[in-house]
Amino acid sequence: MAKLYHVPLSPFCRKVRLVLAEKRIECELVEEKYWEQSPDFLRRNPAGKVPVLKLDDRMMAESTPICEYIEEKYPEPPLMPKSAEARYEVRRLVSWFDDKFHSEVTSNLLYERVNKKVMKQGFPDSSNVKAGAKAIKFHLDYMTWLLDQRRWLAGDVMTLADFTAAAHLSSLDYIRDVDWNRSEIVKDWYAKIKSRPAFRGILADQIPGFPQPAHYADLDF
Repeated sequence: MAKLYHVPLSPFCRKVRLVLAEKRIECELVEEKYWEQSPDFLRRNPAGKVPVLKLDDRMMAESTPICEYIEEKYPEPPLMPKSAEARYEVRRLVSWFDDKFHSEVTSNLLYERVNKKVMKQGFPDSSNVKAGAKAIKFHLDYMTWLLDQRRWLAGDVMTLADFTAAAHLSSLDYIRDVDWNRSEIVKDWYAKIKSRPAFRGILADQIPGFPQPAHYADLDF
């Protein structure tokens, strides 16, 4: 059985969990306090980051290479399109959310509100929280523009780009930091993707000290 060393609210871990679930790959989840830098964990990944996936007798780190490895080894159902142009667009959006969205939004909201408390690193920096709250509006508007032209973020079929965006937004939604009233089209997209069986494990997460919002697991929110 596969084994994933993860943190429940990490969007990078959630992305890998969604891909594993979509491919119907059974996986044991092991919660890892990576900030404690235990010798056992550092042997698995000297970079000291999650996710780390043990699959096919391999120990793998970094969420996007992990997801692309899974896609190549287990191609059904597909999460990458066939054409080079379409695959480029998926990879561009994966980078957009994991780099730009993460640095401007996730790190300023999720990391300030949750990670600092869990890691006992003090109180949230209010200037970072304000910056994240401002930036997420731009990103929701960009998603609205994309989805106004396409059925899914990268085109007419669901891809790794959608799972990447949903991983970030689901983490932020858990701490009530997404204004779903800003864009009906993004809200509909999210309702559609979180209704997939692959999302069930994500929606069942319970974080001590951070109760789920009432709508979190509601598929018709």
